[in-house]
Amino acid sequence: MSRSEQATRLATVLVVDDSVFMRRMISDMIERFPGFRVIGVAADGKEALRRIEELDPDIVTLDIEMPRLDGFGVLERVMSSRPRPVVVFSAYTETGSVAALRALDLGAVDFVAKPSGPISFDLGRVEARLYEALLAALAADIDALVAERAPGARPVVAPESGVEAAVALTASTGGPRALSYVIGSLPADIGAAVLIVQHMPPGFTSTLAARLSGIASLPVAEASGGECVLPNRVWIAPGNFHMRVRRIDGEVKITLDQRESMWGTRPAADALFPSVAEAYGERSVGVVLTGMGRDGANGLAAIRAANGRTIAQDRASSVVYGMPGRAVEQGAAERVVPLEEIPGAIVECLGEFSRQAPEEVDE
Repeated sequence: MSRSEQATRLATVLVVDDSVFMRRMISDMIERFPGFRVIGVAADGKEALRRIEELDPDIVTLDIEMPRLDGFGVLERVMSSRPRPVVVFSAYTETGSVAALRALDLGAVDFVAKPSGPISFDLGRVEARLYEALLAALAADIDALVAERAPGARPVVAPESGVEAAVALTASTGGPRALSYVIGSLPADIGAAVLIVQHMPPGFTSTLAARLSGIASLPVAEASGGECVLPNRVWIAPGNFHMRVRRIDGEVKITLDQRESMWGTRPAADALFPSVAEAYGERSVGVVLTGMGRDGANGLAAIRAANGRTIAQDRASSVVYGMPGRAVEQGAAERVVPLEEIPGAIVECLGEFSRQAPEEVDE
């Protein structure tokens, strides 16, 4: 749907869920959102495909566990034939978080966590999250959503080592696939610590860490707080906690806190990035990937002000250009590159730090 169409009509939504209660609840929530209307419902995957053909909705909300054809089957068929934004509902459990990440791999634009239990639904929290997800779906680039377009990891050559450095990355909508590519492409001997903020709720970040660990050359873990920040390791901020780093007696350590959210999110890059700038100064690299909103722009500006290096994903390869776009508008990004060039750009920056080190010693 074009921007002019968005301005003149309501975005239509098809609600797919095998529970009558859930279909009613989701539909009622959407009908309260400005700019959206429910065009129809479906009780299983096969009915969903038929209704998509009949109604041509702008957005689909999709349950995963359904009779006849599950949500994964629906996603595969929709994204291979008539792609459109899909928002997945996934249970707030370990199994649900794995399902959510698989759905994102298949091309879903976002997911909403469903608490377990038949009617244990925190209506206010889920309603706000659903509205946010629908707005992200409306802003999403359909081409970037198609799963087949997600590039496979392409390992890059490690930079010269010898200096203490850190790489801080952030992402939101479209982030798990983007991070899989970037982290999967980085060399095991990159020579720098890597710190990640991905906007996700608790439980989902630990699943993302395990998933990235399985495809990366670097060890990946969800941060627990108190760790010494070491090179050639990756830490992900846990859901509902800001992650920062602090230099204490010559060592850099990870700290976690639940201070007020920033731009409506916790964890936030605008908490992590300034702390990286303070701890590592000109040997810090900041990267803002695809995502809805504006988190990361101020933090990236802090890294640039410390004479670190800053990178933003370009519009064409971003599922949603909100976060990187804001960083670019703000003048915080030195380089704006497509997703497939980001691992190489990170390594180039780290190599420059190493080449500058002897000159600094001579001074």
